[in-house]
Amino acid sequence: MADVSDQPEHYFSEQPAVDDRERTIGFELDGVTYELTTSTGVFSGSRLDPGTGVLLHKVVPPETAGTFLDLGCGYGPISAVLAQRADAEVWAVDVNRRALDLTRRNTEKSPGTVHTAVPEDVPADLRFDEIWSNPPIKVGKEALHELLDTWLPRLKDGGVAWLVVSKHLGSDSLARWLSERGWVVDKHASAKGYRVLRVDRAEA
Repeated sequence: MADVSDQPEHYFSEQPAVDDRERTIGFELDGVTYELTTSTGVFSGSRLDPGTGVLLHKVVPPETAGTFLDLGCGYGPISAVLAQRADAEVWAVDVNRRALDLTRRNTEKSPGTVHTAVPEDVPADLRFDEIWSNPPIKVGKEALHELLDTWLPRLKDGGVAWLVVSKHLGSDSLARWLSERGWVVDKHASAKGYRVLRVDRAEA
């Protein structure tokens, strides 16, 4: 992930220790205005993270029915956008329970269905049409690689993952690592110092 200005050591925590101080932030995408409740102790709790903004503006949300994963959902901006489709089933996954509560509240009136869950509560046999993520780069390379090795194989055949990574935090090295792991990686777009990676399964 990118900016971690709000107590960066806490958004990785299951139960953030900092006081819960809520605020409302807004953004507009494709003519829809989103007003979301956020708080301290969650990722980019003071604004829409620039990387997340790049991802949402550079990738067209899915236009067909499907099951989608918002990996590291934070307070839920990606889930809120994906859930604008009535036939969308979105799994919003995070280790931070404060973030999950915010995501649930921020999407409860969405046309689509949003399930909020810690990683271990996602059904083991569930597969996804698309994975969207502003992955937590600052957890360290080993933990990041383990995270992606866990979730990317859960794409359905023909599924795609969209990852946004800051260029100065290693987007190109991550792309190389994914390629070495057998994934097909395309540098889909770049803006504001971020790279959007499209990740597909290699053809058999």
